[in-house]
Formats: sequence, C-alpha cells, structure tokens
Amino acid sequence: MAMAARRAAGQRGDERRRRRATRAGLLLPEAAAKVYRKHGFAAARLVTDWEAVVGERLAAVCLPERLARDGALTVRVAPAFALELQHLEPKLLERIATFFGHRAVTRLKLRQGDVRRPEPPRRRTPRPLTDAEEARLGAMLDAVDDEGLRDALERLGRAVLGGRGGGARAGLSTATPAGRGRRDA
Repeated sequence: MAMAARRAAGQRGDERRRRRATRAGLLLPEAAAKVYRKHGFAAARLVTDWEAVVGERLAAVCLPERLARDGALTVRVAPAFALELQHLEPKLLERIATFFGHRAVTRLKLRQGDVRRPEPPRRRTPRPLTDAEEARLGAMLDAVDDEGLRDALERLGRAVLGGRGGGARAGLSTATPAGRGRRDA
C-alpha cells in the first residue's frame, strides 16, 4: 500500500513537472514583444540597423519613420519604388521579424517622399596652436595631477584655442588662487 501511495505521489509530481517544463526562452519573445513595442526598443534598433534588417538595396530607397503601438511601421519610400515595396511587404515584414526574433512590425504604411539620408556633421579640425598658446595651455595644465584628466583637458584646450575665436576671444580664462576667474589678454 505504501508503494502504491508513492507511485501515485510520483505521478502527480510528474504531471506538475510536465506542466512547468516549458523553457523560458520559448516564452520570452512572445511575452516581451508587447513590452518592447510599448517602450520603443524595437523602433530604435529598427532605425539604427535598418540596412542590416532590409538589405542594402531596399535601404537605399526607403527609410523607417516611426513605429506605432499597434505595430504599424511608417516607411518613407522613393516614389519610383513605392509600388515594388508594396509588393515586397510580406518579405520585408518577415525580414524584420527574423531580425528581432518576434513580430515587432505587423504592417507597413508607405509614405512617398525624399529618401536622402542626412549627411553626418563634419568635424572641424582645429588649427595648430602658436608657441605662446602652447605655453599658456601647458601652464594651465601643470596643476592637474591625474594623467587621464590632463589629457582630456589638453584636447579640450586645443579645440578651444585652435577653434574660431581662440584664446581670450573664446572666453578662456585661468583661475586665480582666490578662485575668481581672470581673463587672459
């Protein structure tokens, strides 16, 4: 009788384990899809990784604009390519779902318009510093003990002094021992 009771208890335990045996990795994409969409995580990655998601050819003629809460992705598309993209919608939705591991986008809203990507801002190269400016910058940095901080401040000083105005015109001042700033002339 005791053995029958153990078997019955073991069977109940097995049933419980079978109900709980689902791996979390299988449940996570479905459960997290709504949360990701709600907080815009999918939209941010969709914009930053657009070329990786859709491929170089499609990325050249269309850009994602926004992802609505209902999963509708508004895509700006070159007018000459709009009809073809409309026919490619199922394939594009599949690529997006494959990239994210869940169906982040449920449908496309096509908006015809200019697809040129903005050019990244050009970095200005500061002009080389004069000997006087080099000496002044070195004197300001002598009191800084931390080498990493000194390097960062030196780069900043070179950018400010070598920038448009330079020196006193750029508002660069040195601190007096009393802590008040004085302008270098």
